[in-house]
Amino acid sequence: MAAIQVPPPVLQRIDASSQSLGEGMPIRRALPTRERRLVGPWCFLDHFGPVDVTRGPGMRVGPHPHIGLQTVTWLYEGEVLHRDSLGCVQPIRPGQLNLMTSGQGISHSEESPAQRPAMLHGVQFWIVLPDSARNGAPAFDHYAELPRVEHQGLQCTVLVGSALGADSPARMRWPVMGVDVRIEGAADALLPLDPDFEHAVLVTIGSAQVEGETLEPGMLLYLGGQRSGLRLRAGAGARLVLIGGRPFEEPVVMWWNFVARSKPELSVACREWNQGDAKFGEVEGYDGARLAAPVPPW
Repeated sequence: MAAIQVPPPVLQRIDASSQSLGEGMPIRRALPTRERRLVGPWCFLDHFGPVDVTRGPGMRVGPHPHIGLQTVTWLYEGEVLHRDSLGCVQPIRPGQLNLMTSGQGISHSEESPAQRPAMLHGVQFWIVLPDSARNGAPAFDHYAELPRVEHQGLQCTVLVGSALGADSPARMRWPVMGVDVRIEGAADALLPLDPDFEHAVLVTIGSAQVEGETLEPGMLLYLGGQRSGLRLRAGAGARLVLIGGRPFEEPVVMWWNFVARSKPELSVACREWNQGDAKFGEVEGYDGARLAAPVPPW
C-alpha cells in the first residue's frame, strides 16, 4: 500500500460565502469553496447565526436526502429539532452533538421548535464516508455529553475523534478530529496536533490569532499537515472550531446534498429522490413540503 501523502504546512485564508439555508436562514459556508474542497474527510462547513428567531419561522429546512456522508451538528445558542426517516425525533441544544450517518440513503428535516430560545447560533459539518461504509445502513446518534478538557487556559470540547488525551464517543468511519475551543479571556496557548492529519480552523465568535493570522467569523484558515502544534492567541473572549483528519484518499464528487464518487452516481441519486425511492424513507411530522433535488448540469 502506498504511503499517505500528507500535505506540507501552509497558511491559506479562505473567505466563507454567504448562503441561505431552507426558508431564508442566513449562513456562512466555509467548505467547499473554489480554493479547497476537503480538509481530511471534512467536505462541508456551515456557520449559522447568531440570529434572532423570535420573529419569523426561525430555521426551517424541509425533508431532504443524503448519501455518502455523516452530518455533525453543534450549537452555541438556541435549539433545533431533528426528524429523520429512521423515526428519530431529537431536539439538540448547546453542549450536545447530533451525528447522522447517511449510509446508502437517509432523509431528515431541521426546524426551530415552536417554543424556543430567542437566539440561534451553531455550526454543521459534513464528513465523507469511505467506500467501506458509504453503502451501509443509515444511523442517527445523539450525544448529550462530550469530553471537556482545560488546556493552557482554553476550554476544549472534543466533538469527534481524539484530542488532548480525550476521546469523543461519536462513531467515526475515518481518522478524524474536531474540537470546539472556547477562550474566555486573554490567552496564549499551544494545542498539540497529529502531524499525519491536515487541519483547519474556523473562528465563530470574536477574534483570535492562529499561527499569527488574525481571524474573525467568516474566514477559514487551512493549515495543511505535518504540524505537531498550533499556536493560539487572543486578547479577549473568542470561540473557534479546529478540524482535522487523515487526507482522504478516494475521489469525491458532490452535488446538492449528496456525496458520491462519480457524476452518474449523483444523477441517479437525484432521480431516485425526486421519484420517491424507498431507500430514502419518509420524514414524519414536519409540517411542510419536502425539498426537490435540482437536476445536475451535466
